[in-house]
Amino acid sequence: MSSFFTSDGQNTADNKTIPVYIMRPDKLDDVYGSLSEFQANFVRATGFKAERMQVSKIPGENGEIAAILFGAGADKKDDLGPISLGQLSATLKSGLYRIKMAPEDWDSSLMAVGWGLGTYKFDNYLKDKNRPPSLDLSNLGNSDEIHSLVDATFLGRDLINIPSNDMGPVALEKAGRDLAEKHGASVKVIKGVDLLENNYPMIHAVGRAAHEAPRLVEIEWGDASHPRLAVLGKGITFDTGGVNIKSASSARLMKKDMGGAAHALALAHMIMANQLPYRLHVLLAIAENAVSAGAYRPGDILQSRIGKTVEIDNTDAEGRLVLGDALTKASEDNPDLMIDFATLTGAARVALGPSLPPFFCNHDDFVTPVVEHCAKVHDPVWHMPLWDPYFKMLSSPIADMKNAGGGFAGSVTAALFLKQFIGDTRWMHFDVYGWNPSSSAGRPAGGEVFAIRGLYNWLKTSPL
Repeated sequence: MSSFFTSDGQNTADNKTIPVYIMRPDKLDDVYGSLSEFQANFVRATGFKAERMQVSKIPGENGEIAAILFGAGADKKDDLGPISLGQLSATLKSGLYRIKMAPEDWDSSLMAVGWGLGTYKFDNYLKDKNRPPSLDLSNLGNSDEIHSLVDATFLGRDLINIPSNDMGPVALEKAGRDLAEKHGASVKVIKGVDLLENNYPMIHAVGRAAHEAPRLVEIEWGDASHPRLAVLGKGITFDTGGVNIKSASSARLMKKDMGGAAHALALAHMIMANQLPYRLHVLLAIAENAVSAGAYRPGDILQSRIGKTVEIDNTDAEGRLVLGDALTKASEDNPDLMIDFATLTGAARVALGPSLPPFFCNHDDFVTPVVEHCAKVHDPVWHMPLWDPYFKMLSSPIADMKNAGGGFAGSVTAALFLKQFIGDTRWMHFDVYGWNPSSSAGRPAGGEVFAIRGLYNWLKTSPL
C-alpha cells in the first residue's frame, strides 16, 4: 500500500491518528461534542464555519495537531463533493489520519480517492522528496481498488511531467513494457523502417526526422472470451510543430504531447489491476515530431494504413496522423469498442478550457451513460458532435483528404479526420489537454489525466 494510504490497522489507535471531521455548516454543532471545551472555543475563536474547503487545525495540549476540521460547504455550493478532500490532503504534513465524520451524501471511496489525488507531487528531480499524509482506509471501502485508481492517476501524471530528454520514444515504450510486465500482459513493438514494411506509413513519416525511431507499441491482456476493448493513445514525446514550427511559447509545454499515451496507460492500469472482464488491446502511437532534413513537409501526400491518401496541410497536425494508422490497426481486430486519447487540438481548449475534455462518439447509446458515470465520480466530460458536413473543410483536390481544415471547428474536424480510419467500429475520441495550468482540489498544477476515472466507473458496469 502506498504511503498516502494504510489499511492494515497499523497505528490506527485513536492516540496515534489524527481525526478528520468533515461537515456542512448546519452540522458544525455536532462536532463540538467530540472536542474538549478548549478546542471548541478555539474553533469558534478562529472563525471556522464549515464553509467550502475551510480548514481548522486544532491544537492539542502539547501544541501538536489534535484534530482537523474541513468544511464541505452548503449543498448547493458542493460541486466537487468528496474529491474536494484533495484540497485538504495537499496542505497536511506527513502523519496518519482517519475520517471520523463526513456528509452522508459523500461516497467514502471517492473521499479516499480525492485524498490520494491531492497528495501528489512531482519530485523526481528534487532533492527533498514528498512525504504525504497517510489516510486510514479501513472504514472507506475497497482499499485495493482505491489504491489502483490513485496509483494509475499518478502514473499518468508522472509520464506527462517527465521532460522529453528523459521521456522520448524509447522511454515511453519502456513505460508500456513495465506496465505490461506488472500485469502479466504481452507486448509487441514495431519501430523504425519496420513501420513501413508493416504498413504504418503515417507513424513513420511523423517520427522519421527524430534521433529516436518512431514506433507502435501494442499491449494485449485478458481472456479472449471477454469483450474486446481497444485503448489508444497519441504518444508524441515532443512536438516542435515540424516544418510548421511552433512559437517559443507554444513549444514550452510540448513535453505533454504524449499525454494521450499516458491516459491510455493509466486507464489500462485501472482495468488490469481490478481484473475487469475485457480482452484489452492497448496501442501507443509513439514518435517525436522533430525538424531535420528527413522531416515530412507541408504539401507532402502520405499513404495511410487504411489506403487513403492524406495531403499535409500543416505538419503541426501530426497527432491525428499517427493515431490514424493505430486506429486502423485496432479496428482490424474487430473490437467491441475503441477509445482513443490525444492532446489533439487547441480548439478544444478554446471551446471548453483545460479541465473539461470534449469527447466524440459514433455510437449514441454510449453517450449519456459515459457523461453520467464521469459526473458521478467528479471526472467530467462534454459530448461534442461528429458533424459530418464539416468534413468538407478537409477536402483536397489532389488527395483523399487534408490533415487540417483551417480555423473553424478545429476539434470537430480533427475528430472527423480520425473517423475516416475506424470503419464501422464503435469508437470514442477524447481530446484532452493533459495539464493543469494551476492547482485545484485533487488536481495539482502540472501533468494531468482526465476522464479515465469516469470511464473506468462506466466500464465496471460491463456495457459491452
